[in-house]
Amino acid sequence: MSGHSKWKNIAARKGKADATRGKIFTKLGRELLIAVKQGGPDPNGNFKLKDVIAKCKANNMPNDTINNAIKKASGEGSSSVYEEITYEGYGVSGVAVIVNVSTDNRNRTASDVRHVFDKNGGNLGTMGCVSYLFEKKGSLVIEKAETTLSEDDLMMAVVEAGAEDFVSEEEVYQITTAPNDFSKVTEELEKLGLKFLEAEVQMIPSTYITLDDSSAEKMQKLIDGLEDLDDVLEVYHNWEE
Repeated sequence: MSGHSKWKNIAARKGKADATRGKIFTKLGRELLIAVKQGGPDPNGNFKLKDVIAKCKANNMPNDTINNAIKKASGEGSSSVYEEITYEGYGVSGVAVIVNVSTDNRNRTASDVRHVFDKNGGNLGTMGCVSYLFEKKGSLVIEKAETTLSEDDLMMAVVEAGAEDFVSEEEVYQITTAPNDFSKVTEELEKLGLKFLEAEVQMIPSTYITLDDSSAEKMQKLIDGLEDLDDVLEVYHNWEE
């Protein structure tokens, strides 16, 4: 795969994550709930749950919070019912956008997502209109400043763990895996004491679109508007920021 990187300003991304950490934890808690409801509370037999736990750890969610969320989701008193839905559409200048949500009210969420698209110069499309431009992959990002391993040693460890790709960027290493190998690769690298800036299975675009400053500002407002919705878990796009 190509070495395209979205990690061009780590400090800014960390700052944004810190500012919205409570909201991030709430959304991750919902992902844990859905994963437990679908496959049970044991991550060894529930690979989706194992993937979500890796994502929680990358977002610095405390282990106690993760375990409590799993216990709550598996308890008899847990009556929350959420479904996962994916919306597809277009942003400014035809930028492809995929929005993953979890909701207990499909009509409300569809209306909210459509409103954000319309308000910010986008268009909500039909299922499949842009997903063909993306490929599902596991993504692991390691900050260079946070590891004592040399690049060569880390690359060997990544290869031995079964990853598909290893790319060295200015400030980070980016590791790509097949979706089914994500948990295995993550566990092998965790054994080396590595911590991740990002650890999740996501939709990676095959091509990217660049925008001028005016269009980029509008596109950022669209993304921010979607991410601010309580029901939205992830927003993927092929805008080269």
